[in-house]
Amino acid sequence: MQEKHWSKFQLLHEVVTNKNIHIKGTHSYYSDCWNNGFEDSVVRYLHGDKISRQWEPRWEIDKLHIGDYVCIAAEVIILMGGNHNHRIDWFCLYPFMDFIDDSYANKGDTHIHDGAWLGMRSMIMPGVTIGEGAVIAANSVVTKDVEPYSVVAGSPAKHVTYRFEPSMIEELLSFKVYEWPTDKFNALKPHLCSPDFEQLKQAITSYDAFN
Repeated sequence: MQEKHWSKFQLLHEVVTNKNIHIKGTHSYYSDCWNNGFEDSVVRYLHGDKISRQWEPRWEIDKLHIGDYVCIAAEVIILMGGNHNHRIDWFCLYPFMDFIDDSYANKGDTHIHDGAWLGMRSMIMPGVTIGEGAVIAANSVVTKDVEPYSVVAGSPAKHVTYRFEPSMIEELLSFKVYEWPTDKFNALKPHLCSPDFEQLKQAITSYDAFN
């Protein structure tokens, strides 16, 4: 039996093998203490997992894009390709194999941007975009795009608040923090791990002036 402990985690770039999953950087992680890990338990590819991706695809498989410094809590579910065959505009929802190609409705790729945090047991539905620095509350079901640096909660997930004032969010996005070279990121990390925005801006200006 798998030993379970809250300190267990996986760095995504070390464990992902599915060509349909794209991981940016080397810091995003999954807390895999209660199941079989990110690729086997979190990403639910009905068509596009390690078994079905050996088949000739019936349609274009949607991609999952995950940014850097993304935090994924235990038992999150990200629903992906092949799970879109229950047409609510049809009189019968059943996915009959003789109509399976007609029933498929591609939702598009799913994007989870840098610095986002997906809370425990949250579910991300196909084709949504989760913005930079967004927080998905535990047990939430995300059915539509989530704005950068916002907090959503519930089923379906609804906007609760923004982490910062709109003008501050606009500036944060303009800094492109997660595109910084490693040296710059590490040098300014003490200011990123702080709520003092003015000091962060001063530190960025100072760093850029001398580097």
